[in-house]
Amino acid sequence: MDMATPVEAASTAVPDFPGFLSQIRSDVPAHAILTRPDQTRAYECDGLVLYRERPVVVVLPETEAQLVSVLKACREHNVPVVPRGSGTGLSGGATPHPQGVVVGMAKFNRILRLDPDACVAVVGPGVRNLAVSEAAAPHGLYYAPDPSSQIACSIGGNVAENSGGVHCLKYGLTTHNVLKVRFVTIDGEIIELGGEAPDSPGLNLLQAFIGSEGMLGMVTEVTVKLIPRPQLARVVMASFPSVELAGEGVTRIIADGIIPAGLELMDKRAVNMVEPFVKAGYDLEAAAILLCESDGTPDEVSEEIARVEALLRDVGATRLQTSTSETERLKFWAGRKNAFPAAGRISPDYYCMDGTIPRRHLGRVLAAMAEMEHQFGLRCSNVFHAGDGNLHPLILFDANSADEVQRAEDFGVAILELCVQVGGTITGEHGVGIEKINQMCTQFSRDELDVFSAFKRAFDPYGLLNPLKLIPTLVRCAEYGKMHVHGGQVAFPEIPRF
Repeated sequence: MDMATPVEAASTAVPDFPGFLSQIRSDVPAHAILTRPDQTRAYECDGLVLYRERPVVVVLPETEAQLVSVLKACREHNVPVVPRGSGTGLSGGATPHPQGVVVGMAKFNRILRLDPDACVAVVGPGVRNLAVSEAAAPHGLYYAPDPSSQIACSIGGNVAENSGGVHCLKYGLTTHNVLKVRFVTIDGEIIELGGEAPDSPGLNLLQAFIGSEGMLGMVTEVTVKLIPRPQLARVVMASFPSVELAGEGVTRIIADGIIPAGLELMDKRAVNMVEPFVKAGYDLEAAAILLCESDGTPDEVSEEIARVEALLRDVGATRLQTSTSETERLKFWAGRKNAFPAAGRISPDYYCMDGTIPRRHLGRVLAAMAEMEHQFGLRCSNVFHAGDGNLHPLILFDANSADEVQRAEDFGVAILELCVQVGGTITGEHGVGIEKINQMCTQFSRDELDVFSAFKRAFDPYGLLNPLKLIPTLVRCAEYGKMHVHGGQVAFPEIPRF
């Protein structure tokens, strides 16, 4: 059998919505099926608001059995499915399909089991990231990944995008902190990957599933690892006269064998954007500030902080301030974590990018982005996970201007292409979705993309789970390979063709 045939058939088959609705109404309560425009409009986009599409139907299942019924009906009636968590994603992963159904998992919001002895929690995909740590706090435990949206983002969404956060340098991304997932395939089959034991038999498909952006199955349970809360944590806030020197500070810290709990960089525009909003005590005259956190026992923290301070002075820091209390530490971090909402104080809209680069190229890439501001006529504020090179440039624009929207999109493309050019990647934690699907043609060869497609077909041979996302088609890559951005200033590499 030609494995491509069912996918091609699904792409041309007309969804049978009357048959789909008739079938699920026997298993899903009426209040969980939304069809009116005033009900479905709230689901027309995720955090990437540049792209909107009102779904035909939104289904909000409340049990695993209901989800099984919905997915079986989608399969039988050729209805594309877009999984949705809390809608905080920034790459369009939950953007509706124009002929599909959105299946929201917000009602799977219970912590099913918390075992402090085993240091694990089993949660529904709709549980908020921060809620896991809040539930574990009485036991002296917490869940390490902490995206800036942790107060609202869901664990299921974190699994879909392999989210990180400011503490991912030391404690890892979602993939390093999830032990097991339970999910439903498009055929309604329930599969479990991973386990609570140190190892599990068979192929390690768990790591491939995490970050697959809802293209393989829909998660109903996640088993996460909990870790002991450190006895003490302190943050060094360092000011620098240039972004390049701040980048050198990052390089020196890592080269000295120090793995901080967090290592974040903000440029002057970001600092001046955030400080009036949060009042974190940032240096408004600095060209860049670096936040470096150490955690552990008091002796470990004291020794590491002393080393960090000495290194940063040697690099050229003009001001050093170390938190003296937990309240002050949280205040330092509050500025970084509120950078996105603070952008709304100085710009009608912002476009958050998510490229990752080798740390040694931080200065070069930031200098290039400063030139791009003049090229595209837009401001850009930089905040990022400096320790692992995960950039989060905030391109400021006005969505009421079609010209500014186009320039913002082009600015973002140029940043991503630059990340690939210096040996980096087009995403660190936000995912590909629809936002970066063209840049997948730059990042990967056609042979590599075909391997990704074959892996998806093994789970979803009919191409109904989150179609048109993440993996570009051969035709799309061929067309993108012919393009040039901004008068030929950025040329795309030749795309292999069959």
